[in-house]
Amino acid sequence: MLRDIIIINEEKCNGCGLCVPNCPEGALQVIDGKVRLVSDLLCDGLGACVGECPVGALKVEKREVEPYDERKVMENIIKAGKNTIKAHLKHLYEHNQIAYLEIALNVLKEKNIEIPDFKEGNMHSGGCPGSQIIDFSEDKALNSEVNGYVPSQLRQWPIQLHLVSPEAPYYSKADVLLAADCTAFAYGNFHNDFLKGKAIAIACPKLDEGQDIYVEKIKNLVDVAKINTLTVVIMQVPCCFGLLELAKKALSQTNRKVPLKYVVVSLRGEILEESWV
Repeated sequence: MLRDIIIINEEKCNGCGLCVPNCPEGALQVIDGKVRLVSDLLCDGLGACVGECPVGALKVEKREVEPYDERKVMENIIKAGKNTIKAHLKHLYEHNQIAYLEIALNVLKEKNIEIPDFKEGNMHSGGCPGSQIIDFSEDKALNSEVNGYVPSQLRQWPIQLHLVSPEAPYYSKADVLLAADCTAFAYGNFHNDFLKGKAIAIACPKLDEGQDIYVEKIKNLVDVAKINTLTVVIMQVPCCFGLLELAKKALSQTNRKVPLKYVVVSLRGEILEESWV
C-alpha cells in the first residue's frame, strides 16, 4: 500500500544513532555503522525520529510498503518496558492515531499489562500546532450578529478528517457533519443550514490519501464518541459520492447504529437531493 514511511539517506547518515531512542516502535537500528529501517511493518510514518537527526539524513516520504502493523509493534514495545510503552501510547495520542491507539490498548488489556498515564499535559503538546484540539462552542462572540457581521457556526478545531480525534469532547454524543471540501464554497448558507449545532469533519474523497484511516475515524466517531447522528454533505460530481460510500462502509462495521443522512449540492449551490439512508 502507498503510505508515509521513513527514508534514510545513507550518504548523509553518520551512524550516531540519536534517532533510534526516538523510535519506540523499534523500526530503526544502527547496523554496520548506518541507521537502517529494519521493517516497514514497524514504521508508523509519523516522523518522531526526523528532528533528532543532526545531519538531516531522515525524512518522511510516501512509497509502496507493507501496511503498518500495530500489534507487531506492541510486541517490541512491551519487551522494552513501561517507559517505552508510555512513550509509544503518548506518541499515538498526540498524533491523533486513535485507531492504532485502541489496538495498542487492547493488546495491553489482553496481556493484563497496566496502562500508564499517557495523556499528561496538552493533547498536542508535542504534535503539530495546527492539530491542537480547541473547543470554542461557548465563545459567545462567535454566536452574536453585530453590525451585519454573520457569525461563524464553527465550534471546534481541527476539522480535517485526518487531523480530528474522535476522543475530542465536542464529538461526544454530538450530531456530526461530514462535509466534502467544496460544499462550503458552493452552498452559500452552509454555516446556518448545515453546520449550526454540529461538530464537523471535512474530507475530499478524490484527492485525500489514507481513506482506510477515514473509515476507522468514522467508526470511532460512532463507537468511541457515541455520536447521535451523521450527516454527509457532498457535491453532485460523481467522485464526491465516494465520501458517502466511505461513511456507509464505516457504519456497516460499527457496534452501534446511528442515523445517516446525505445531502447533494449542485455546482451552483442548490440542494439536489436530501435523504436519510
